[in-house]
Amino acid sequence: MNKRELDSIDKKNIPKHIAIIMDGNGRWAKKRFLPRTFGHKAGVETIREIVKECSALGVNYLTLYAFSTENWKRPKEEVSTLMNLLVEYLRKEVKELHKNNVILNTIGDISYLPKVAIDELNKAKEFTKNNSGLVLTLALNYGSRNDIKNAIVNILKEYETGNISINDIDENFIKNYLNTKNLPDPDILIRTSGEYRVSNFLLWEIAYSEFYFSDVYWPDFKKEHLYAAILEYQNRERRFGGLK
Repeated sequence: MNKRELDSIDKKNIPKHIAIIMDGNGRWAKKRFLPRTFGHKAGVETIREIVKECSALGVNYLTLYAFSTENWKRPKEEVSTLMNLLVEYLRKEVKELHKNNVILNTIGDISYLPKVAIDELNKAKEFTKNNSGLVLTLALNYGSRNDIKNAIVNILKEYETGNISINDIDENFIKNYLNTKNLPDPDILIRTSGEYRVSNFLLWEIAYSEFYFSDVYWPDFKKEHLYAAILEYQNRERRFGGLK
């Protein structure tokens, strides 16, 4: 993106909520004849930059797909590296996040994560909870189908106890049982690495999100690529099923 394109971004039309599927760490490393773990480490640096840029642009919510319910199928060494990087990121960045007025949030069942990761997440969330800037949500041990299933189970429990009736159940009611109940739906979903799928991420919430697919591997995704996605978003006409 050149300076003219950058200047053409409408600062009054920045997406309120950006969701990102951070893909391509392993292929980035393989391309360089490095172990996959090196790609994940490089990906953490990209997280730092994108969080900083979103905060500076005035994005209200940034949700990152960090570890899915399916990622446990990966080799133990890779999973261990991902968990260690999470802990390392939190320990190194929490003060910077706080300084930049960022609120740390999570979605997904983090109880399955290593205790040290759970402890660091809880400390970071507590440390930043009173901030008022960007809400950074890490999706950890998250899968949208599982989240929707859990919502259905909990709604049925409420129904069986007589606390609710069938007529109470509408879209807003269901949303209140999802992990994302306190988040607005994403305005734009970005996926890196050239893949064209949503991989069980925010299936309910992205019903009317704009999709942006980048061929760039996540470790190489820089602020100019983020700005290109935002510019593309601003050039689209969002009708939400109606007519303009």
